[in-house]
Amino acid sequence: MSATAPARIVMIGGGQAAAQTVFSLRQGGYQGSVTLVSDEPAVPYQRPPLSKAYLKGELPAERLWFRHPEWYAQHAVEPRLRTRVRAIDPSARRVELDGGESLGYDALVIATGARPRRLSLPGADLEGVFELRAVADADRLRPCLVAGARLVIVGAGYIGLEVAASASALGLEVTVLELAPRVLARVTGTLVAKFFERAHRAHGIELRTGVRPKRFEGSHGKVGAVRLDDGTAVPADLVLVAVGVAPNQELAAAAGLDCDDGIGVDRDGRTSNPAVFAAGDCTRRP
Repeated sequence: MSATAPARIVMIGGGQAAAQTVFSLRQGGYQGSVTLVSDEPAVPYQRPPLSKAYLKGELPAERLWFRHPEWYAQHAVEPRLRTRVRAIDPSARRVELDGGESLGYDALVIATGARPRRLSLPGADLEGVFELRAVADADRLRPCLVAGARLVIVGAGYIGLEVAASASALGLEVTVLELAPRVLARVTGTLVAKFFERAHRAHGIELRTGVRPKRFEGSHGKVGAVRLDDGTAVPADLVLVAVGVAPNQELAAAAGLDCDDGIGVDRDGRTSNPAVFAAGDCTRRP
């Protein structure tokens, strides 16, 4: 380690950006202290399979891990799991944990990811309305994916379409509702969107574009339908809301770092504080 290298690096986050940063540090020869703080119950894991193989029960939880838990001990990385960071104090170069403990750092990496955007609609708190971002979300959703059940997905982005395909393969009746005039409108072009529309419809998935949900309806506290603004009711035994994500930038903003729909970083991942870096879905890159 060079004389200018930080002696203590603290990583906040348990997703791919945090994991890869830790792996790259050790692979690059960094010998200093590395602590990874994550509110997840397990070491960093892949999220893409949550809407596909893991959701269908084809992949055990341990196959999601980027590295086996033993790797962290073997490479002198301290995972602090089920631990939430309460605040960052850049002037003191410390992070404060929920339990009252604080950790000092010479360099800090914020990789807090993003969270699903919520729909502020009546009935959004009904039983049977789900979101999907973490393994715990998939574990709650998976037992409900029984053949013959009616699943309504609000949002035709990647997550919505992947879950639609997985649920259809499990024998559910799937309807996807999308406000935009086509699927994947925010992330890809028309030709790709048309390909996926044809593929999903060929497997019996109903796609409704250009529609706007108005509220979730149900009885005895459980969802039973999605009411659209044209008055149409779409029957549902369960609903998945998949309308995009919002960056988890609150810790950084409270610490005085520049944030605007993501933590502002330069091309080297450095924030407005020279000792603090950020990576992944929580950032806004040049």
